Amino acid sequence: MKTVNKEVKISGQGIHSGLPVNLVIKPSDKPGIFFRRVDMAGTDLIAAVYDNVGETKMRNTTVGMTDGAHVQTVEHLMAALFMAGVDSAIVEIDGVETPILDGSAAQFYDAIVAAVDADKSKMKRIVVKREVTAHAAEILKQLPWFVRIQLWIMNKIAGRKSNGFVKLSPNDGKSLDIKATLIYPEKIIGNQSYEYSFDGTKKSVDVFRKDVARARTFGKYSEWEYLKKRGMGRGANESNVIALNDAGDGTLNELIWADEFVRHKIIDAIGDMFTSGGMVCGNLESYKGSHAMNNLVLKKLFSNPDNYDII
Repeated sequence: MKTVNKEVKISGQGIHSGLPVNLVIKPSDKPGIFFRRVDMAGTDLIAAVYDNVGETKMRNTTVGMTDGAHVQTVEHLMAALFMAGVDSAIVEIDGVETPILDGSAAQFYDAIVAAVDADKSKMKRIVVKREVTAHAAEILKQLPWFVRIQLWIMNKIAGRKSNGFVKLSPNDGKSLDIKATLIYPEKIIGNQSYEYSFDGTKKSVDVFRKDVARARTFGKYSEWEYLKKRGMGRGANESNVIALNDAGDGTLNELIWADEFVRHKIIDAIGDMFTSGGMVCGNLESYKGSHAMNNLVLKKLFSNPDNYDII
């Protein structure tokens, strides 16, 4: 178990709420990552675990009860905590959503790793023993009819199909090996795949920091007004989101890598997998994946003790 050795303070604005927000990552002697809403009196700690994920339809991962104390868009922070080796902390936050910062995990990681001792404590490993798969169709069936209609409209406008899946399968039990694939009708994205493997070594952390951590979230400029009317994307701008132009053949801001889009999906997958409470060891294949499918595949994994070992 590892925690931060001092408080880490981070401020910014929420990408969906558009509101200013401050968070403080505090040392803890309790296993797990917990949030505390300091702007809401008398609320309990909010566990950042897969079975406490309340909502994913806003293109993010939310922990806690959506009709009570909850925190939205935790995935980038969770990815940074995981890569820094922090599996014990209390995150005090004075708003509903973690700050988006530059749209990546890099600034979170840099702030956290500066407050972490270079000890050799190891994170709990969750070794995948049997294959489990979550399909987009399963997610759609769980949603209210009006949400399904909204998603259908958005996909129709964008020319996308809801035929993705996220699959966990066994490997040698020593690493999290991720392959992410995106298929978008927009020419600037098209068909992109990226692979990343984390085995806990400094080398794999360095690869993340150099080749993955700075990848930003993205969206199409023409969808922005639609999202804002539905309470999403109100804090999005060209400094924290890769904005695709209306033609879909370019962006309104400069890319770091041509495949920055799919590299960002690696960040999302890492952050979502960390809601397992440890390091998932197995092959993770994300084909047109989503936060909802990441969450469902963890629920399926933990639904049967024969599916995994905890070390």
